[in-house]
Amino acid sequence: MMDHAKLSASSSHKWIHCPGSVPLEVGEPESTSTYAEEGRLAHEIGELKLRKAFIEPMGARAFNAKLKKLQEHPQYNPEMLTTTDVYLNYISEIAHACTSRPYVAVEKRLDFSAWVPEGFGTGDCVMLFGDSMWVNDYKHGKGVPVSAENNSQMLLYALGAYAAYSLMFPIKTIHLAIIQPRLSDEPSTWTLSVEDLLAWGEWVKPIAATAASGDGECNSGEWCRFCRAKAKCRVRADNHTALEAFGGRKPPLLTNEEVGAVLAQAINISTWVADLEEYALTECLSGREVPGWKAVEGRSNRSFTDQEAAFKALRESGTPNEMLYERKPLTLTGVEELIGKPKFKTLLNQYVVKPPGKPTLAPATDKREPIKTQSAREIFATVEESKGDQQ
Repeated sequence: MMDHAKLSASSSHKWIHCPGSVPLEVGEPESTSTYAEEGRLAHEIGELKLRKAFIEPMGARAFNAKLKKLQEHPQYNPEMLTTTDVYLNYISEIAHACTSRPYVAVEKRLDFSAWVPEGFGTGDCVMLFGDSMWVNDYKHGKGVPVSAENNSQMLLYALGAYAAYSLMFPIKTIHLAIIQPRLSDEPSTWTLSVEDLLAWGEWVKPIAATAASGDGECNSGEWCRFCRAKAKCRVRADNHTALEAFGGRKPPLLTNEEVGAVLAQAINISTWVADLEEYALTECLSGREVPGWKAVEGRSNRSFTDQEAAFKALRESGTPNEMLYERKPLTLTGVEELIGKPKFKTLLNQYVVKPPGKPTLAPATDKREPIKTQSAREIFATVEESKGDQQ
């Protein structure tokens, strides 16, 4: 069987909204990054800790030897020990809440092909006890918070876990959790019944079949950022260039309804342009022509070839050593990284304040509460009421 599913759980948000993206990505190179490598390494450390705690009892010497080998990886960072401890502690809390030892599977291959053609993936941690099943996913990234609620990747993992274990366990309730320690101390969780899970599986089944057939339609949206064909997709381009239609609108001032419509179309334009630039630069560096554009050297900053030797020369020439360095306090985030979140919370929480953030515009689908404002009439009425109370 292939190493990567054609319709993977991790890419489900994309192919559910844009079934046509599946054939477009064929032949397009997969990208990787140091962040992805860091994530894979952190997952391996987390897996090692969970296996020791629940599956493969091992002595300290054996555990430390395996951990040391992982720490030799060039992407290793000591922070990974702290974040994977948060992951382990969360799983342990669930296990300790059970009246006896639960069944735990780590890095479990999950087959959800009953709903998605050739669909499979790897669940970070699946736990079962009584009529409950927990599907847990560790994410090492700190870019964007990921919610477990109605998360298609987690729902597909849950379908695969249900298919694997429903004959052995009387599963009635499914708990989904995304543990993202670098962004939040608390995981994002969501609970649903097995009936709701299976109903969602039936809903996604025809969409998956269409996507697998290669005949699905393309739809542009925020999910495009995960697509390997995002730079060259014509539907995405047409969606953004459609803003020209607003050029001839009358009267000369747009209504609020029109402003909302323009923003809805324009919200992803900067990302689209950046994707085009990245693609065009890659083409130019590969020796292929993009008419009107070329690859050139960008700005660069000077740096010492050997800072210690340079500073030594300055000291020998009479420059005082203390003038070569500046001392400044660590930022709040720097202190938290230095001593760890638990110790920071215990020692310094009383000295921390988080003022309201600067107002920013967000789509109506954003889960944050809207800022409540008062009109001049409401403010005046409040003042008059206050005066009446004082009399």
